Amino acid sequence: MARFIFITGGVVSSLGKGLASAALGALLQARGYTVRLRKLDPYLNVDPGTMSPFEHGEVFVTDDGAETDLDLGHYERFTGVAARRTDSVSSGRIYSSVLEKERRGDYLGKTIQVIPHVTNEIKDFISIGEDEVDFMLCEIGGTVGDIEGLPFFEAIRQFAQEKQRGQCVFMHLTLLPFLAASGELKTKPTQHSVKELRSIGLAPDVLVCRSEQEIPEREREKIALFCNVRKEAVIPAYDLKSIYEAPLAYHRVGLDQAVLDAFGIAPAPKPVMDKWEDVMDRLENAEGEVRVAIVGKYTQLEDAYKSIAEALTHGGMANRVKVRTEWVDAELFDREDAAPHLSGFHAILVPGGFGERGTEGKIKAAQFAREHKIPYLGICLGMQMAVIEAARNVAGLASAGSEEFDHESSGKRRFEPVVYHLKEWVQGNRVVERRPGDDKGGTMRLGAYTADLSEGSRVAEVYGTGAIEERHRHRYEVDTKYREALEAQGLRFSGMSPDGRLPEIVEWADHPWFIGVQFHPELKSKPFDPHPLFADFVRAAVANSRLV
Repeated sequence: MARFIFITGGVVSSLGKGLASAALGALLQARGYTVRLRKLDPYLNVDPGTMSPFEHGEVFVTDDGAETDLDLGHYERFTGVAARRTDSVSSGRIYSSVLEKERRGDYLGKTIQVIPHVTNEIKDFISIGEDEVDFMLCEIGGTVGDIEGLPFFEAIRQFAQEKQRGQCVFMHLTLLPFLAASGELKTKPTQHSVKELRSIGLAPDVLVCRSEQEIPEREREKIALFCNVRKEAVIPAYDLKSIYEAPLAYHRVGLDQAVLDAFGIAPAPKPVMDKWEDVMDRLENAEGEVRVAIVGKYTQLEDAYKSIAEALTHGGMANRVKVRTEWVDAELFDREDAAPHLSGFHAILVPGGFGERGTEGKIKAAQFAREHKIPYLGICLGMQMAVIEAARNVAGLASAGSEEFDHESSGKRRFEPVVYHLKEWVQGNRVVERRPGDDKGGTMRLGAYTADLSEGSRVAEVYGTGAIEERHRHRYEVDTKYREALEAQGLRFSGMSPDGRLPEIVEWADHPWFIGVQFHPELKSKPFDPHPLFADFVRAAVANSRLV
């Protein structure tokens, strides 16, 4: 039977609950325990799949095809435990489930209310798979006091009451603001946040206090006294040079010990931190630096490409170099030369995206990389733009484009659709069908699919195998009817779906390193297990840096 840790936040948002949860999960693993992490979000969207990247950051996709919050990416990167559909839920999904049951008559004519029907649904979600692990960590999105979060707080209060005493622990993150004028750290916001939490029946066992200044012992004692927690359970959380320092930093200040003490686990197994010490050694003792341009359309918000940025860091660790990523807005050179914007970079990465805005700039980025022999990695839309560039500038199909962009132009056909709307595909033993007019949410090709790699191809060499499984999130595909013409010009279709219908990977045979993939390899990369594509991409960037 799992022990449960509920992580909440107060005072302000963006305190790093997801990172703290992930680091705690890694620390419990280091002591030999098994863990699973979950995110409960109060927003009314069913999932983040239809949200703008500017609104919510990237969408993290699981193997089983769930579109989830980016915090699940932190969970996977720190613990190596593959997230599942049952690890992410929103108010929208909870309410949808309750209303579906009401329509079916499952409640036998009862009046449907937040308590008990909504809270029961949340508790049922939390309980899924509780026999599989030693610890279940559940992060509650938002900030205590937010009206939309109240059903979740009430649900975890009930949940803890229904479990055996000592089976649930509450960890609360707060902020200690520093007032420069008086030179003081102020504890009052934390006290009020805990008071708000206690007013709804929750008492924190561990307090994690974010601060830009060192927290004096007297302030920790004051917080402990007024918030009714042990002083040893008041954990300072300072800004770090790298998020991957978090497990070591939280261990130094006693977070994992405070949590185990709250459960009454004594003596606790000693942690083995070698893995994280090696991660930090590779980060802090880099033997060089490479510059990588990320040519995208959501560059104003780095969280929109969070997993890509982290995967590049992991690739740098694998090669013991620092990867300096620079965000380049694809719209800057939609209608002008790409050279002034891309010259001087050792490699170019074009990520995924939706819509026509910025795509001409991405096509020019692919052209610049191809012509100047610069390592190029195209992901999802980045692969499609590379294929369109090849069709236009190498295969002589000047009007090559995507059906996605024609669809945006009210049916007026402007392009030869080298990329088309995917209407059906095979998932397991069934055929999935989609139409352009379908709902947007959850209707893409989502989750893990197998790809067969061509013998002797670069990707087969990089992966070291003939078959791979990677995660997808897209609704447009490269049309295989152009394959013969493109391959005649040297663009090899080196990865295909097992039925041979869907292109998964393309590469230029005469280029030092030019690969486009329809899937999202960044979602499976970890600091202690870098994704092979990113590791080899950075290796190629290092090789190119020595030629510049």
